[in-house]
This record gives sequence, structure tokens and C-alpha cells, in this order.
Amino acid sequence: MKHKKFFLLITLVITIVVGIASTIPNNRYFEIAKNIDIFTSVYKEANHYYVDEVNPNTLMRSGIDAMLSSLDPYTNFISENEIEDYRTASTGEYGGIGVVTSNINGHTKIVLVNENYTAHKNGIKTGDEIIEVNGINIVGMSSVETNIIMKGQAGTTVNIKINRYNENSALNFDLEREKVSIEHVPYYGMIDDEIGYIKLTEFTMHISKDLKEGIVDLKNKGAEKLIVDLRGNPGGLLMEAVSICNIFINKGEKVVETKGKITKNNLIYKTTSNPLDTEIPVVILINSGSASASEIVAGTLQDYDRAVIIGEKSYGKGLVQVPRKLSYNSQLKVTTAKYYTPSGRCIQALDYGKRDPDGSVGNIPDSLISEFKTKGGRIVYDGGGVDPDIITPSEKMASISASLYLEGHTFDYATEYFYKHDRILPADKFSLSNSEYEEFTLWLKTRNFVYQPETELQLDSIEKLAKKENYFTDIEHNLTRLRGIINKEKSVLLTTYQNQISRIIEQDITAHYYYERGRVQSSLKMDPQLISAIGVLKNIPQYHSILGGE
Repeated sequence: MKHKKFFLLITLVITIVVGIASTIPNNRYFEIAKNIDIFTSVYKEANHYYVDEVNPNTLMRSGIDAMLSSLDPYTNFISENEIEDYRTASTGEYGGIGVVTSNINGHTKIVLVNENYTAHKNGIKTGDEIIEVNGINIVGMSSVETNIIMKGQAGTTVNIKINRYNENSALNFDLEREKVSIEHVPYYGMIDDEIGYIKLTEFTMHISKDLKEGIVDLKNKGAEKLIVDLRGNPGGLLMEAVSICNIFINKGEKVVETKGKITKNNLIYKTTSNPLDTEIPVVILINSGSASASEIVAGTLQDYDRAVIIGEKSYGKGLVQVPRKLSYNSQLKVTTAKYYTPSGRCIQALDYGKRDPDGSVGNIPDSLISEFKTKGGRIVYDGGGVDPDIITPSEKMASISASLYLEGHTFDYATEYFYKHDRILPADKFSLSNSEYEEFTLWLKTRNFVYQPETELQLDSIEKLAKKENYFTDIEHNLTRLRGIINKEKSVLLTTYQNQISRIIEQDITAHYYYERGRVQSSLKMDPQLISAIGVLKNIPQYHSILGGE
């Protein structure tokens, strides 16, 4: 019966598509109708005749995902089960208890507690491990699976059972879900007496209002110069990017233009309100994780010579997606246009319309990259992200530091530290002493931490291949000597990268005491890009010479 309903649905979809296709020129209409008919036949035959039982929903989803992935990574089908997550990403709101979890070595641990929500008010702590939700054992589940169970309609109750450090038995909590608004301005504050700093992590609904309020507060505290941090910000809503630009440039100015195949998608977005401040010196921080709406803000303010851009080249996503409602409460998020900054440049880095024979996508070739000019005549380029006015590389994380972080060792040490110390200094002043770092290295020996650098893994592969091809004895001596060198280097890595590993531990510790704002504050210490931004804002003649193209 379910299969019959499903095939009726397919027939209905075909009828609708054919109706739409009738408005398309005959050739294209025929090709669409023909391929829909072939697809339906393949789908029905595979469901009916395949040797093993086939799940029609899974088979259809595989087909849809494969079809859309041939276009670009941003055109996606969103099923009814995924709608809530999509709305959360767009609005920054969801029904839940106000925690962020992560799967660390098969254990679901709370890595962030949002202040003033249900979990926080009921004593849930960063570092707690969730073992049951509504009586369901979640040990070994992915974070995605856990979140589905944890979230729900505001006003409903969820029971969670947790393990807590130094507690002999599990703790039970009955928590009422509420509407949680994700804080995408997790921290703002004064760097010194005249420079304000504000961090923006995503472009969700009303984020421009939150950003504006933060800037007003900073100005009231004496901020005469401003650093806006868009590093790692993947973007979001285009209109919020327009509103954020409106904070710094005059009403009626062009911010972004979209151009697509369908004429109605060719739109020009202009600022609509009076600005907050068109004079305050501004530095925008970007990196390779700054994408989409982040690039609109950075590119537009660069085009108007309104802000100095510092950091690393941005991601290069110049594509616009819009949601299209489908049947059964599903949606299609589809790329409809490319966007262009006021100077006329599109910062899209990859050309999805021209794939290589192997299906891979290449960068826009240098021969097609064009010059454009800012309002003041500075030369800027399209076809590959926003280029900073001052390139300042970020500190690269050593592989041993990454392993300690990703495997949860620094986080678990921070949890133990939290329960052994009632209080610490403010996040921007807290630092791990040498003796505390030595305690960490001794503690690490109890964790069965085995670090294998990439070089060692490559040696393992060479050894296996040599044995398979019978020339191992010829190279055994050299391999042994190389392993000795690697092991010698491994023994001092914790000392070599002490400063970097200490900063990671400090961020994990401050997050336990001061939540997300503490983590952000702690991360700013010894930040080379922030130091560069401060230097420019301290030298106003340099700031103006950069914007003047000198």
C-alpha cells in the first residue's frame, strides 16, 4: 500500500513537472519529459526486481542527492525530518535545553552551556556526559542522532541522565524545553581604552540588530575604533549582510547585485536606513573560513574604502541560494544567482558549470580573473574570494596539537581542572603556568595517548608495500634509522609546542567557567591577525593611506 502511494506521488510530480515544462521551448521540454519518464521507469523496476529488499525512500534520496551534487554543494534537498535543522540554521532558534554536544571518542559530552537557558538554570555543566535521553541509551550515538532526540517543541519535557566528574552515580534531570536563540555575537568588548572588538559567527535573522547594539554599547564605553571579526563565519542570510553594511555606509548605497538565469532573480540590494557611523575607523578580520554573507560585508566595505580588511583570502562563495517549497513539507535549497559587490566583482572561486572529465571542479582560471576598482580607485580582483588589504597568516596548528584537541584530551583535562579549582582569573588574563602544563603532560600519560605523525604513517605504508613486493630486507636498515629519528622528535613535541597546546587548554578551561564568551576572549591572546589590526588602528595615517591606495 505504501509503495502504491509512493508511485502515485511520483506520477503526480511528473504531471506537475510536465505542466511546468510545457512553458519551455519544445526541444528542452521533450528532453525533460523523456528523462523523467526514464528515471521513473528505472526507479520502479529497481524497486520491484532488485534481488534484495529495497527501501524506496532511501533509493529516491540517493538519486536526488546524487543529481543535485552534480550542480554544486549548496543546492540541497531538505526532507521533512531535516526542516527543523534548516530553520535553526536560518533563524538561530530551536526548541531545546540550551547546550551544545560533541561526540568525543564515542561519548556525548556537553562542550558548551548557553547561559540563562534551561540547562544552565538547572545546574548542567560543561563537561557533563549525557548517557540517556528519555530512557534511550545514547552511548555511541552520533551528535546528529543525539540532537534529534534532545530537541523538541518548547514547553515539552525531556529527561536526561548524565555522568559527571567525581560523581559516583549518574544524575537525572527533567528539563523543560524552551525556545533557544543561538548567540551569534558571542563576545564583544574593549581591547584598550579606544579600540572595540566584536565577534560575529553567523548571519542569522536579526543578527544585524545584535551587532548594531553591540557596537553602540562599545561606543558608549569609549570605542573610537572598531574591529569586526568575521573569521570562520560561513555566512547566512543575504539581507542581514546588507543591513550590516548599512551600519557603516549611507542610505541608498548599492551593497550587492544578484544575477541569474531567471530575470526576476536579477536584483539590486541597497541600504535602506540611516547609518550608525560612517566615520569610525573599522578593520574587518577574515580568513579562509569566511564565506558568502561574510564576503559580501568584507567585499562591499572594501569596495567603498570604508574598512581595512586584514587576515587571509576568504573562501570564495559568490552564489545565492533560495528555498523552494515542495510537497510533504520538504524543500529544495537551490542556487539561483551569483552575487556581485558594488565594484562589479563576483568572488566565486570554483566554476561548477565547467567540470573536468573526472567530475572534479577547478578554480576560475587566472586568464578569466578581472580587475575592478574601489570607490577611491584601488584595484581589486574577482574570481577567488576577497583579498585582504593586509595579508596576515594565522598561526598554523601543529598536528600533535590538533590530535590532542580532536581526541578530547585538552577538553577532558579542562573538565578535571574545573572541578579542582573553584575560580580562575578573567578569561583574558588567565594563563596556564609551566607547572600546570607539566601536570597536563603527566596526566596525558594516563590517557593512552598515542600520537602518530603523518611521516610515521607513511613509513608504515612503505614497510607494508616493501614486504608485499619482497624488497623489505633491502630497506629495513634505512626504515629503522628513520623511525629512530621520528621517535626522537616525537619525544620532545609536547615541549616544542607547549605554548600552542597551552593556549588550547586555556580556551577549554575558560569555556568551563565563562562559557562561549570566555573561549572567544581567551582565543584572542597572542592572535597575530588581531595584533595586526590593533597596529593599523593605532597608526591612523597608515589606516588612511591603505584606504587611499598609497
